[in-house]
Amino acid sequence: MLSGSSPTTSLSVEMLIERFAAGNPRQRRPLIKTIESRVDDLVTLDASELLPFDPKGDDWAPGWILQVIQRHHPAALTELLKGSTAGWLSVESAIGLDFVALQRDLLNQNFEAADRLTSSMLRELAGDAAVQRGYVYFSEVPAMQGVDLVSIDRLWTVYSQGRFGFTSQARLLTTVSGRFDQLWPRIGWKREGVWTRYPGSFTWSLEAPEGHMPLINQLRGVRLMDAVLKHPALMARRA
Repeated sequence: MLSGSSPTTSLSVEMLIERFAAGNPRQRRPLIKTIESRVDDLVTLDASELLPFDPKGDDWAPGWILQVIQRHHPAALTELLKGSTAGWLSVESAIGLDFVALQRDLLNQNFEAADRLTSSMLRELAGDAAVQRGYVYFSEVPAMQGVDLVSIDRLWTVYSQGRFGFTSQARLLTTVSGRFDQLWPRIGWKREGVWTRYPGSFTWSLEAPEGHMPLINQLRGVRLMDAVLKHPALMARRA
C-alpha cells in the first residue's frame, strides 16, 4: 500500500523499488532522494529486481535509478547493462538515427550536450536543406518521421524525472491556455521580457524549470515550436 506509515528509510531496498515503481508521479517525488541515499543497496540487486519496468515505455522511474547508479557506481551500471549496448531504453528510428549518444548524455545528465544532439537530430529529420542551413523551418516539421520524434521525447522524459521533453512542454502550454508569451517565462526561455542567452544563461540540470529542454531554438519564435508540439505523432502520443 503506497500510503503506508513506514518510513521509507526503513524499507528493504526491494520494497523501496516496488513502491517507487508503483507510485504515481506525486507519490514518487518524496522517494527521489531516498533512492539516491540507498544507492549502495541498489547495486546489490540483479537487473530484474532493479528495473521492473518496460524499456519500450516512457516511465521516468528507471531513468532516475540508472542516473543515480551511473553517478555513484558507474562500473556496477556497466555490468548491469552489459547486454544493452544501445542503452536501457529501447528507441526506434525510421531514418536510421543513432540514439546511443543521446541516451548516454541524458543518462549522465549532460543536458547541454543532449540538447545540441537533439537540435542536430531535428535538422536531420527535416532533411538535407535544413542540415546545410543549420536550422529548421516550421514548414519542414509536418514531414518529419513521427517515430523519431517520439523516441526523442521518450528519452528526454525518462531521463529527466518527466520534467523535460516535448510532452512536458505541450502540457505546460496547455496550462497557460496555449499562450506562448506566457510559456516562455514559465519554462525559463525568457526572463523579465528578455530572451535567455544561449548557452550560458540556461540551466543545464534537473534544477531547471519544467519544460526547459530541449531548446527547439527559441529565437525562431512561436511557429517552429508550435509545429513540433502539434506534429501528429506527438499529439497522438499525448492522447
